[in-house]
Amino acid sequence: MTPENLELLRDKAGEVAGMLKLLSHPNRLLVACELMDGERSVSQIEDNTGVRQPNLSRDLARLRAEGLVTTRRDARHIYYTLADPRISALMGALCAAFAPDGKPGQDQRGTTPAESVR
Repeated sequence: MTPENLELLRDKAGEVAGMLKLLSHPNRLLVACELMDGERSVSQIEDNTGVRQPNLSRDLARLRAEGLVTTRRDARHIYYTLADPRISALMGALCAAFAPDGKPGQDQRGTTPAESVR
C-alpha cells in the first residue's frame, strides 16, 4: 500500500471500523450477504437467511438507521437494498474469502478452517 493510500485509509478508518462493527453481528452479516445480489423483500430475506422475525426487523432497522440499506414500499411489502456500492464490494470480498463458489466454511483453497491448520 502506498503512503498516499494509507493516508486516505487513515482518514476513513473510523467510518470503515464502524461499518465493520455493524456487520460483525452474524444476522446483519447474513442480511448484507443476501442483499449483495440486489433488492429483496423482508419475507425473501427471512426465507433465504433463516433469520426470523422479530430479530430480522430489529437488524434491518439498525442497518437502515446506520445508512447501510434503503427501503422501497410496494403496497404491503417492503423491499431492501444495500445503500452503498462499497458495501456490495466488501460483501463480495468476504464471500470470496470465506465462501468461494457458494461453499460456506471453506477458504479460497477450498479447505475448511480445521483442514488449514493440519
